[in-house]
Amino acid sequence: MDLSSLMGGNMPSIPSAGDGAPKKDAPPPFEYKAQAASPTVSGEASLTIGKDSLMVASPMSVAEITFAGINAVEFANYAVTVKSDDGDYVFSRMGEWAERFCDALREAWGRAVLRAFFVKGSPLLTATGDYSFSEDGALVSGAKAAIHVYDNCVAAMPSEGGARRVPLCFVTAVEKGQFQYTLKLGTGESYTFSRLGYDTDPFANTVERQIKALREKALATVKEIDATLTATQASQIANLLPEGAAAEIGQLAAIAPSFLDALERKIEQTRMGEGYAAFKEMCDPAMIWTGVDWMIAPSPDGRYAAVEFAEADTATFVYKTGGDFPMFAAKLNRALEAISFKREVIRLTDEELLAPEYADYFMASRRTASLQFVRANFAQRVIHSSADAWRRSLSEAWGA
Repeated sequence: MDLSSLMGGNMPSIPSAGDGAPKKDAPPPFEYKAQAASPTVSGEASLTIGKDSLMVASPMSVAEITFAGINAVEFANYAVTVKSDDGDYVFSRMGEWAERFCDALREAWGRAVLRAFFVKGSPLLTATGDYSFSEDGALVSGAKAAIHVYDNCVAAMPSEGGARRVPLCFVTAVEKGQFQYTLKLGTGESYTFSRLGYDTDPFANTVERQIKALREKALATVKEIDATLTATQASQIANLLPEGAAAEIGQLAAIAPSFLDALERKIEQTRMGEGYAAFKEMCDPAMIWTGVDWMIAPSPDGRYAAVEFAEADTATFVYKTGGDFPMFAAKLNRALEAISFKREVIRLTDEELLAPEYADYFMASRRTASLQFVRANFAQRVIHSSADAWRRSLSEAWGA
């Protein structure tokens, strides 16, 4: 993969920090020279691009601009402006190196964003075009971006910020217009790609091929759980349960009671088994959402939700739902997939998320509306102690 086009750049390969630890006898990082104007460093400065940050050093001060804190990288009039949480950093008087530095910085920043998107492997297709998106009713349009199609997602990487990862497993509708292509998700989000030029048809074909592959994978998993399903039943359930997702028990039972029975037998063999049995007594069982890896149950009044995971954990996570439990469950599905089911992200405090070791989680949260929503509604943890004590604590957390 030629990463020089990662975020819309057009330069040849240049020195960069790479993705791993420095190799023995590796040359020192390339230093750019510039006139800096910023809240922390001003005057003549050297600029060094690393794996996770940009170092800016003058004779009197040093600043580290972490990629997690960068919001945009702009180039105009032979000056590069880095917009960050700490303010704007303007680098000028770089001559012909200005554009090269901008492309190199965007490339390194783009690699960091892709790490935060938990993208694996090389893109199946890369194109350049415009993209717009709608999240929670807000429309953002007009961004020029490098657009990459991967096995399970589309990554839109505009050079000036606003990157997004579109999970193909949650696509519920595809709309084709004149020179544009829109992906709609079950959570209400939509992403439109346009002005792709000769890549318009290859882009659409690649995306649809990957959606089909993900559906086939989900179908195989469903059949493995219950081999007695008809073709129609298996297809309907696979649409509800893409890889790693959870679905409403009432819907699963309505399609095929035998599948729910088989799924419950699998759940009983995991750490979720005891919690699942308790949830069925504490709320309407048909309202519980579950898959193989995690489940979520509503409080009796629907104002709260409890989340359990199949892997060993010491607590149940409790969230406020805003009164719309199905909507919250759908957003949690979306959020967990976005972070590759790294469950600690959905309960870390905002302060904890700022720690350097959580930089990838911080970047993912900024660029995923569902993850922001879920995190904002975290209420508390209920520690797994004795079964009776856990039930009492959960009932109290639910306000029951």
